[in-house]
Amino acid sequence: MKVIAAVKRVVDHNVNVRVKADQSGVDIGNVKMSMNPFDEIAVEAAVRLKEQGAASEVVAVTCGTAQSQETLRTALAIGADRGVLVQTDAALRPLAVAKLLLAVVRKEQPALVILGKQAIDDDACQTGQMLAALLGWPQATNASDIRVEGDTVRVTREVDGGLEVLELTLPAVVTADLRLNEPRYVTLPNIMKAKKKPLDTETPDGLGVDPVSRLETLRVEAPAARPPGVKVADVAALLDKLKNEAKVI
Repeated sequence: MKVIAAVKRVVDHNVNVRVKADQSGVDIGNVKMSMNPFDEIAVEAAVRLKEQGAASEVVAVTCGTAQSQETLRTALAIGADRGVLVQTDAALRPLAVAKLLLAVVRKEQPALVILGKQAIDDDACQTGQMLAALLGWPQATNASDIRVEGDTVRVTREVDGGLEVLELTLPAVVTADLRLNEPRYVTLPNIMKAKKKPLDTETPDGLGVDPVSRLETLRVEAPAARPPGVKVADVAALLDKLKNEAKVI
C-alpha cells in the first residue's frame, strides 16, 4: 500500500511573526521556516504504518517555491521514501493546493493520503476536506489514532462528547491532530541519507492545474496590543474594576 503524506513549509512556530509595513501580508524575510507541525505528525504516522508493515512506500508531497525542498528533505529524514515538489511561486490557497494534490494523487495512485488538519500560518483547515471531495474518497479529520486493517482504515478522533471511531474503506483521506503521535527526533545519519533519496519536481502546468487564487487579500493587521495589567489595593477595588471597567460582573 502506498501512502502520500502532504506537507507545507511555514514560518517556524517559535517565531513571532510581523506584519509588513504596507499590510499586504506577513514578513517572512530572514525568518526561520520549518515544516507545519501537524504535517510533521502526518509524516510520522505514515512512516509508522510502513514500519508496521501496513504500507509499502511513503511519498512526501509539497506545493510551493523551490525552497520547499528543505521541507521535503525533512520528511525524507523522518522516513519517507521519496519526495515530490510541485514548484510554483504563486500564493496558494487551500483549493489550489487541493487541486494540485489531486493531480499528484491521480498520478501516484496511493491507497491513503495523510496530511495535517491545518497549517499554522493561515489556520484554514480546508485542504484535506477539499481533496477528499475532489477525489470522491471517504475522509476522517482530526485523527488521534490510525489503524489499517486490510482494505479499511480505522480512525479515532476526539469530539466534544469523547471519542468517535470511524471505519473508512480505502482509498481514503485522513487529517492528523496533535495527539496522533509525537514525531521522532531526526538524527544526523538520517539527514545525510535523506540527501540521497529521490526528489521529483512537477509544475502546475505539467499537472494541468491553474493555481491562481480567486481570493484577494485586502489587508493584514496585527492583533491589538494587550493593555498592561494593574494592581489593586484590595478585593473591593478589584470588584469595582470588574463591574465598572471590565463589565464582566
